[in-house]
Amino acid sequence: MNPVSLTRSKRPASVAFAFSLVVFMLLIPRARAQEKSDPRASILVSTSWLAKHLNDPDLVLLHVGEKKEYDKGHIAGARFATLDDISVSEHDKPGGLMLQMPTNEVLRKDLATLGISDKSKVVVYYGGEWVSPATRVVFTLDYAGLGARTVLLDGGLQAWTSEGRPTSNVVPPSRNGSLSELKTRPIVVDAEWVKSHVGKPGISVVDGRAAAFYDGVQTGMGMHAAQRTGHVAGAKSVPFTEVTDDKLKLRSREELAAIFLKAGVQPGDTVVGYCHVGQQATAMLFAARSLGHPVLLYDGSYEDWSAHADYPVDNPSAKVK
Repeated sequence: MNPVSLTRSKRPASVAFAFSLVVFMLLIPRARAQEKSDPRASILVSTSWLAKHLNDPDLVLLHVGEKKEYDKGHIAGARFATLDDISVSEHDKPGGLMLQMPTNEVLRKDLATLGISDKSKVVVYYGGEWVSPATRVVFTLDYAGLGARTVLLDGGLQAWTSEGRPTSNVVPPSRNGSLSELKTRPIVVDAEWVKSHVGKPGISVVDGRAAAFYDGVQTGMGMHAAQRTGHVAGAKSVPFTEVTDDKLKLRSREELAAIFLKAGVQPGDTVVGYCHVGQQATAMLFAARSLGHPVLLYDGSYEDWSAHADYPVDNPSAKVK
């Protein structure tokens, strides 16, 4: 064979390989950029994903909902979890608040009791319409420094069963996890922080309650007394019920972006959420996280704010004659 023809016959293959390699190397950062541009992929999983990973050795599955529903049928291997398991409510203390974050050591023990260890992949799902209690669990795990290994099941138990996937009434044996000292994240703020930051550029304080409470049509109730009617002066409104569709799945990125923008939240804003007691707001904050917003929770929420007579409140209904 002519050496010249041999060289020519190999050249296209080598060129094609080099070209493919260059394209591949260019696609890697683009794929990583796409992952970063869609944060929801790191905090939300589908039923098909869970079905494939249900038997992973490090998986911890938490069911948040009514106990009788859990007893009737839950996703196999799921542990029943309540907000009382991972929060503190000061029922007997004058002026006490509901659903406050425990101390680091108490929270570490509480999470370990649920079977969570340092290497666990935690999947939280909701039974019934318990979306915001489930997102409160997700937020708490993020606060505890475990957010990178915690996800929410999109659509919850309803999505799982609507696809004909099996459930179980077998309660898994209790098993304590091995969890190191927590490195909590500074994503919880108090009333003074909110008061000093509301209205500042780049900060959006957002009320996650139903519009009737924000508008002052209804008055919320705290642990000890009726709350002041209205909302934190300067706060925006994104009701927690708006972030999911009629099947209780998280709305699309485009839909959520439109909802937040309509409320006055600008892209890139830090979203500071509050509600009645710090539960419903976490559903709104979860949606904000899925859009890439940094998020903070005012844990005392309106129960705390309205108890301070000198903290400004806006009541739109009182202005209507």
